[in-house]
Amino acid sequence: MSEQTETTEARATIGLTGLATMGRNLARNIARNGFTVAVHNRTAAKTTALLDEFGDEGDFVGSESLEDFVASIQRPRAIIIMVKAGDATDAVIDDLLPLLDEGDIVVDGGNAHYEDTRRREKALAEKDVHFVGMGVSGGEVGALEGPSIMVGGSEHAYETLGPVVEKIAAQVDGTPCATHVGPDGAGHFVKMVHNGIEYADMQLIAESYDLLRNVLGLDPAEIARVFEDWNSGDLESFLIEMTADVLAHVDAESGKPFVDVVADEAEQKGTGRWTVQTGLELGVPITGIAEATFARSLSGHVDQREAARSMFAEDPEETPADAIGDRDAFVEQVRLALYASKIVAYAQGFDMIRTGAEQFDWDIDLGSMATIWRGGCIIRARFLDRIREAFADEPDLTTLMTNGFFADALHEGVDAWRHVVATAARTGVPVPAFGSSLSYFDGLRRDRLPASLIQGLRDNFGAHTYRRTDKDGVFHTLWAGDRSEQDAS
Repeated sequence: MSEQTETTEARATIGLTGLATMGRNLARNIARNGFTVAVHNRTAAKTTALLDEFGDEGDFVGSESLEDFVASIQRPRAIIIMVKAGDATDAVIDDLLPLLDEGDIVVDGGNAHYEDTRRREKALAEKDVHFVGMGVSGGEVGALEGPSIMVGGSEHAYETLGPVVEKIAAQVDGTPCATHVGPDGAGHFVKMVHNGIEYADMQLIAESYDLLRNVLGLDPAEIARVFEDWNSGDLESFLIEMTADVLAHVDAESGKPFVDVVADEAEQKGTGRWTVQTGLELGVPITGIAEATFARSLSGHVDQREAARSMFAEDPEETPADAIGDRDAFVEQVRLALYASKIVAYAQGFDMIRTGAEQFDWDIDLGSMATIWRGGCIIRARFLDRIREAFADEPDLTTLMTNGFFADALHEGVDAWRHVVATAARTGVPVPAFGSSLSYFDGLRRDRLPASLIQGLRDNFGAHTYRRTDKDGVFHTLWAGDRSEQDAS
């Protein structure tokens, strides 16, 4: 039975403040799963609306004041904050702190930057309050029906939170899609990388659509059927399923395909950009994620696109009709290229998680990340089981691409991949994510890269030194002098 009263009776298992769509749905999920949840919002009308509309779904304790909200939660209190990342989160924490006791737990369930989470965790630890950064993936539907949950914080905090988050998370084969990732910012770091992979995944899908439409000449309804077919095989995933749904949709007002009446300017909320920035800081070449993020930025430069369109009329080397012989064969080549590029995106993402764990001393189980992404989250896909198995078989795997299953898939798809990228170039269709993923693959497999020339140039203009292949040490050539080589070790 639900209630909305000014009470100091501490009977809620957990509290949640911030009742916008995600917060409201997460609170409903908690209540539906048998937990008493205290709810609060800065604007009390949202608390009232939640209880009036969904109060019969479980046991809620609503409070208008923050003081009564905190008092209604059993100790040690666990309070989830679901507000806008940044200053708004800090403001709520500042309001909560005077009301908390030693050992209480504050959980940020928003899309916070992991560095902010590390800062907050350190500050609250000084006040003997546990701070948890909890990544929640799955959107508003996942929040209600079962998301993927990535928890970062102390083991002590997870002992309290674990029973709740593992119950409300998506379940796959009886395993909850929730886990304790590691200390301080580990949960939000992994959620950030998850979102970066999501950017790459969507860009690769969009490029596939573009190729099928503007090279092969298929209409959106036909392409929807292609994606429906792909979703029954190795590419089975939430995003492929959603792509078929969006492409099949017809706009009621115009009667046109929905995709044709939507402005071609992709927006972003920042997690992709954070991923790219952090990748640069850590020295991890997440090229597919970077190109996907830059592609969104390019789509928003409308004035530049208009100027370039009027200046550079399309004049590709080949027309689509010239480039394509067997239409069905080209569809299959695009499928293989998409799968190969998707492997690269996930390989780069997991490489970044490993590097971040090493940098910040987090003991992150990569196989566990694949396990909790199998359900609830946006990038859930059939082949995440294969990723989980790969890290179980080879815990020290240097790159996902060399694991037997994925190596076989890359061997199988590489010729099609090259053909698709070459066809795109000849016909003037931009494929930044396909192309960069193929270049990354080629860069990894090359015996020697032209970086030796770059090192020579750096030493020539800036005395930055270099290493040799035939002996140990660090060296510098006197380029402006007699060109003799000096040991600079």
